This record gives sequence, structure tokens and C-alpha cells, in this order.
Amino acid sequence: MQVDFWQPDSVTLVRPKMQVDFRVEADKSFEVEDLLKENGVEYRVLIDNLQAALDAQFDSKARTTGHSYEKYNNWETIAAWTADIAAQNPDLVSRSVIGETYEGRSIYLLKVGKSGPNKKAIFIDCGFHAREWISPAFCQWFVKEAVETYGKDTVLTTLLNSLDFYVLPVVNIDGYVYTWTNNRMWRKTRSKNARSLCIGTDLNRNFNAGWCTIGASDNPCDSTYCGSAPESEKETKALADFIREHLSTIKAYLTVHSYSQLLLFPYSYTYNLPSNYEELKSIAHVATKQLTSLYNTKYTYGPAATTIYPAAGGSDDWAYDQGIKYSFTFELRDTGRYGFVLPESQIKPTCEETLLAVKYIANYVLEHLY
Repeated sequence: MQVDFWQPDSVTLVRPKMQVDFRVEADKSFEVEDLLKENGVEYRVLIDNLQAALDAQFDSKARTTGHSYEKYNNWETIAAWTADIAAQNPDLVSRSVIGETYEGRSIYLLKVGKSGPNKKAIFIDCGFHAREWISPAFCQWFVKEAVETYGKDTVLTTLLNSLDFYVLPVVNIDGYVYTWTNNRMWRKTRSKNARSLCIGTDLNRNFNAGWCTIGASDNPCDSTYCGSAPESEKETKALADFIREHLSTIKAYLTVHSYSQLLLFPYSYTYNLPSNYEELKSIAHVATKQLTSLYNTKYTYGPAATTIYPAAGGSDDWAYDQGIKYSFTFELRDTGRYGFVLPESQIKPTCEETLLAVKYIANYVLEHLY
């Protein structure tokens, strides 16, 4: 029986007393419920009809055919938006191509900020995992807020005058396209694997940070497959190359995932604590407090290995080990009610609250440049 683990990412990460979210085929659900009952496992059905929930996620009032910040946009729409936002705001936004995906799509990166001499930068990426649609929505929202409130919002104006923000709206473009065309629940890339019919690598297990030692799989058929080697994926390599080339300027790394309502920092590949653990913990404490202040959305924070589960090969650990000492992973809404199929009506509140945390972290970094 095929079980799709939503939380945690795979069966190997399941621990005693942990809440586990998973998806099973409709015709297996009674069998699964009987097994759970037989074994005395407490459970509840969060989504009794996933297809209905998939249809219901498109509940936004904004029924434009083009781009909307309160809708889930397909890749074609996002790609066009990256060109438009740069063309419309030439003094604030520029677009570059940092590589291409396995299927040959351009990987676009937006540089957001007022031009100035030797500015430090913050790197933000979204869309590592294809099915986490709320993630790219946040990267788009962040850019929107930057261009719309520059000169109005004092904090953002200072940030954009003093720092550059590199925003990568979708890392796993091929996978994202596939979630729109073929399988909404796809997670990995779409690359072919040698000696296997199974497709794709988990980009967030493909970085050279304790690669494939824990919380990752060496089986290409698994959702947490670490790839044939670190940076085997073109997407990983493009991102890592860009950061390596700009290491002297990039002072913080933020990567946006869903779901669980967590703010995580290193390490994931080891239970050891980072050298600036106390500092990262206090930043995360205040950032989550700011986030919660808007809609009372509760977040948990801490080092990833103990806060959720150990997982090697993640981009946040890799960036941290490159010397970027402010490295954070956001796991956005929710905690499982909708999981990956968060309704569009929650895009705006999710992005608004997350922006507060990102602004706090960015401002902290600005005041503690190194």
C-alpha cells in the first residue's frame, strides 16, 4: 500500500508520540482505519475528500485571468510577472537568470533594493518542494510589498536603501509545473534517475551538508531521495553557485516551505547546536512573536533536528556552513487542517504575518552586519 507522508516527510522519520499526517487512496481508507483502530492509535480524518479540497483551494475572489497576489499562480504567470515587476520598477527590481532546470526552464532571480555602493544582501527562496504552493505565493508577496510600500513604510524603505534582497520565487520550477499539470501532490524535481524508473530528487536533501547521512533516502523512489551526489540537481547547483559567488555580500539566508508553522534554524543534519545558537534562538523568538501578533497564528521555533526531525542535505544548513550565520527555514501555515492545499483565502493573511517576521530578521541583520 502506498502511503504519502505529509508530516513528517517520510515513514523513517516517524517517532513515538509524534503527530503524523499522511494520505492514502480512497479505496484503502477503511482498511487503514481498521488497522489504526486495531492498534489503538488515536486518529482523525483531516481531509475526507482530497479532490474536493483541491477544488476548494481556488476560493479567491480575485478571478483575474492574469497574475494575482491573492491567488496561486501557475509558472507561466509567475515567469511573466518576474519580467513585468522588474520592467515596472527599474529603480528597485532587476531580474537575472541563474541557471536552468532539468527540463530546460530558466531559473529567474529578482534583486530587490535601491542601487548603492557595496551593499550587503539577504537571500530568500521559495518553492523548493513543488506541492507547497503557499511558498512561492510568499516570495511574490514580498516583492509586491517592497515595490508598493517603498517610501511609505519606514522599516521597508530603510531595508531597501541599505540592503539588497535576492528573491528566488520558485526553485523547483519543473516540479511546480507538474503539480499544476499532472499531480498536485508531487514534491521532488522531475529529473530522471539512473537505473530506476522513479523520477526526481528532493532538492532539500541534495545540498552538501551531512549529505544523505540522516533523514534522507538513497532510494530514488522515495520522496526524500537525496540524489546521486550533493548538487546532482541543476537547480541545487544553480542556487549553490550563486550563493558561493556572492558569499562576501550575502549575510542572511531565508528559505520558505510549508506546512507546520515553524521557524527553524540549524542544524538539521546533526543534533549539535550552531555556535551562535543563543542569538538565533532570540531572533526566532522575537520574529515568531511579531508574526503571531497579527492573526494570533502560533509558531514554534528552534534548531530543526530537535524541533521537527533530523534531515541531512538541507539548504539552510549548507548556507550556514558557508559562513552565512543568519540562516532560517520558515514552515508556513497551517498545522494540517488543509496541509499543502491551503485555500487561496489564506494567502493574504499568511503572507502578511510572515512578512512581519521577515522584516524583523532583516532589520536585525542590518543592525548586526559582519
